[in-house]
Amino acid sequence: MKKKFLSILFAVAMTASMLSGCGNSNTTSKVEATTEALSPTAKAFAGKKVGVCIYQFDDNFMTLFRTELMHYLVDDIGFREENVIIVDGANDQKVQMNQIENFILDGVDVLIVNPVNSSDAPEITDKVNAAGIPLVYINREPSKAEEDRWATDNMKVSYVGCDGRQSGSLQGEMIADLGLDAVDFNKNGKVDYIMIEGDPENIDSKNRTQYSIKAIETAGIKVNQLYDKVGNWDQAEAKTLVEKALKKHGKNVEVVFCNNDSMALGALEAITEQKRVVGEDIFLVGVDGLPEALQGVLEGTITGTVFNDHITQAHTAADVAAQYLQGAEVERYIGCDYVKVTKENAQSVLDSVQ
Repeated sequence: MKKKFLSILFAVAMTASMLSGCGNSNTTSKVEATTEALSPTAKAFAGKKVGVCIYQFDDNFMTLFRTELMHYLVDDIGFREENVIIVDGANDQKVQMNQIENFILDGVDVLIVNPVNSSDAPEITDKVNAAGIPLVYINREPSKAEEDRWATDNMKVSYVGCDGRQSGSLQGEMIADLGLDAVDFNKNGKVDYIMIEGDPENIDSKNRTQYSIKAIETAGIKVNQLYDKVGNWDQAEAKTLVEKALKKHGKNVEVVFCNNDSMALGALEAITEQKRVVGEDIFLVGVDGLPEALQGVLEGTITGTVFNDHITQAHTAADVAAQYLQGAEVERYIGCDYVKVTKENAQSVLDSVQ
């Protein structure tokens, strides 16, 4: 197996509950490549087709996620590699909807969908459910109303992912933990910040934006927003935005919040080019725990990040898909915890994802 579960805070408990009734409970064993060598449970999956829709391949976090998902579906559960088809939605909901329709026509046995727009989940759900295909949403959470109707209408639909409110709160806590005296370089009694948001359609982006600042205020520290722009999860776009903000507000910018690590890496480029130094006259936080960002935390070029455990989430999504194919009862919402990452624990998290 390529990687073991990270098992930080929640994985053991979640896996235990997830795998009750699931024949392939040995998630750490390597499944042989040939059908003859497969376990009885794995043999049941060898002929099954899995369709996977990713909102955009050009996303660092989802690249980690889909790579881990493919490995786990094939190497641990026993799906044939040629029967696991992963497609790129190119950040276009029309493209993704066509892909979903093609998967339905192709007769896939289960669908795993990372939607381009979470608001289109009802339409996706209705199409897939009408075809009698189990559906597992990942990473981008549909609305609560949408999730509620899965149970009400007894649909074979689940969501696997983390709560963006927690990731935002952990970002804010990292800054609050530093203390106002350490952050308030211009001595105005406030944390002066800029915010680089992800996709405005995405609920995680909204929650990270809101709850990062709320956590600082909850700690009794005043804040002052200098700049707030949408970077669409993109490194180059974030670099341009942060560059503009730094030129406009200069030394008054004390903290840069980014809704993900890709944008934080872009922000770091802008910070460096403007001759600012993270930890000395500015702070920078992201979300996801990309290897490059974790290395940055270790080196002090990024203040901190929040680990979005793609390993456990990918494994859990695959386990849910397998359970549906076995006819097991599955929870409609399978949540997980983010992990605050600072220099103290960055190495252990980095070791777990390499």
